[in-house]
Amino acid sequence: MADEKWKTAITDVKPDKIVMRGYPLDELLGRISFAQAIYLVLKGEFPSPEVGKLIDAIFVSSIDHGASPPSILAARTVASTGGELNSAIAAGVLAISRFHGGAIEEGQRLFMEIAKRAAESGVDEKKVVKDVLDEMKAEGKRASGFGHRLHTKDPRTLKLFSLAEELGLAGKHVRIARAVEKVLGEQMGKVLPINVDGAIAALLCDLGFPAEIGNAFFIISRVPGMVAHIHEERTRMKPMRKIDPENFEYDGPPERSVP
Repeated sequence: MADEKWKTAITDVKPDKIVMRGYPLDELLGRISFAQAIYLVLKGEFPSPEVGKLIDAIFVSSIDHGASPPSILAARTVASTGGELNSAIAAGVLAISRFHGGAIEEGQRLFMEIAKRAAESGVDEKKVVKDVLDEMKAEGKRASGFGHRLHTKDPRTLKLFSLAEELGLAGKHVRIARAVEKVLGEQMGKVLPINVDGAIAALLCDLGFPAEIGNAFFIISRVPGMVAHIHEERTRMKPMRKIDPENFEYDGPPERSVP
């Protein structure tokens, strides 16, 4: 009927009252972390302490990756023209796609498909991995979440997987990701390491997140770093400059220990 109300199960807002997933928002302030709040709004329930710690690590892992990624170059370019903060952020987010930060969703779909085939057929996972990758190779498709232009072993992947194992959260999709890495290396004749996107994809699968929102984790994570670059562009550089993606150098603090 025309007067029938559409439904939302996320947040209820009334005068002097905001309730998110059933919890008064003001009562959450100071009691849960931002990462826990993101989990709550996406999943509808609080994460366990272990899951909350891993989600927090996932967000930290992709907060920034230097001045040269396409999203940062896009954001800094708009900032250089005098564009507003929201415009520069929007430009950076729009630059996140299949080959830059957008591999998480495709990686999740790959790992889920392998897990599904193995479960339905009863065939060994490693055999299913090889079959799927052979099919992809014949069709000219690439496995998202593997290989990196800079890292031969992505330090973020190593830490995320190590933390997941320590917390008891590394499941079959992490196992499948490692099998894919091995078989890809055999196919290509060189190691294609699991990059941070692939690692996040495997972990999100093991945590039960749908692939459709996988890329949101990279976007949410990268925006703070993007803001830092936009502010630096505005305050340290001349406007309307031609930004060379290679001709830059780091002049921040030297490497230091985490307190």
